[in-house]
Amino acid sequence: MKRKVQAICLLLLIGIVKLPLEQRATNHLRSARLLDDPVPVSALESMGQSGLTAILGGLRGLVASMLQLRAYTEFKRVNWAQVDSLYRIVTRLQPRNETYWDEAAWHMAWNAASYYLYNAPGAEMTPQLRGRLREQHIRRGEEILKEGLTFSPDSWRLWDRLADLYYRRSGENAKAGDAYMQAYEHGAPNYTLHAAGFNYVKALDAVSWRKGYDILKKEYDRGRATPGLIEHLKTAELLLKIPRDQCIPDAMPVPKVPQKMVGPMR
Repeated sequence: MKRKVQAICLLLLIGIVKLPLEQRATNHLRSARLLDDPVPVSALESMGQSGLTAILGGLRGLVASMLQLRAYTEFKRVNWAQVDSLYRIVTRLQPRNETYWDEAAWHMAWNAASYYLYNAPGAEMTPQLRGRLREQHIRRGEEILKEGLTFSPDSWRLWDRLADLYYRRSGENAKAGDAYMQAYEHGAPNYTLHAAGFNYVKALDAVSWRKGYDILKKEYDRGRATPGLIEHLKTAELLLKIPRDQCIPDAMPVPKVPQKMVGPMR
C-alpha cells in the first residue's frame, strides 16, 4: 500500500513538473509556426455540419462529448453565449442525437431565460430589458427544438419539449396543443394526449376549443375521467355552448388547493 501511494505521488510530481515545460514547448512551436493555434469556437461553428464531418470523421461523437462537458463549465459560469455556441457545434456533430437538442434548448429557454429575468446583475437591467432577454432566449430554445425536429421529425421527446416550452414558458396554448398531439402521435405516453386537450381548452380561439372538447370527450367516454379532465371538459362545454342535455353529468370539480400563482414579468 505504501509503495502504491509513493508511486501515485511520484506520478503527480512528474505531471506538475512536466506541465509548464510542455506548455513552453507548445508556445515555442506555435511562435515558430510549426504548430497551429487551437481552432476557436466561432470558427468551428462557421464550418457547418458538412465541414465538421469531413474534418473529424469518426471522432465526431468523442468531440461532441468533450464540447458538451465544456458547455457545462460555461453553464456554471452563466456564460450563455458560449453555451449556445458550443451546443451549436455539438448538435452539428451529432444532429440525430435528440439529447443534445433537448439540452441546448433547455439551457436557453429555461436556464438563460430565468437567469436574465431574476438573477442577472447590473443597474441597466430594467424590468423591461429583463423581459426582452427572457423572451429572446425562449425563442432561441424554440428555434433549437424546431431545428432538431428537422433531423428527427419522429422524436416524441423533442415534440414534448417543444410543447412544454409553449405551455410553460411562452403561454401559447394552441401551439402547445399541436405539439403535444405530435408527441402523442409519435409514441409519447398518454399524458400528452390529455395535455393537448387541456391546452386547446385554454387557448383563445373556438377552433382550438373544439379540438380540446373532442379529445377530452373521447377520453371521458373511454372511462378516463380524471378530475383534471372533467374540469377542462366542463370548461370546453361552457366555451362552446354545448346544449345542457349533451353535457356530461359530472359537476365542475372544486379545487382542493387555492389556485394562486404569480406569473413572471414579461
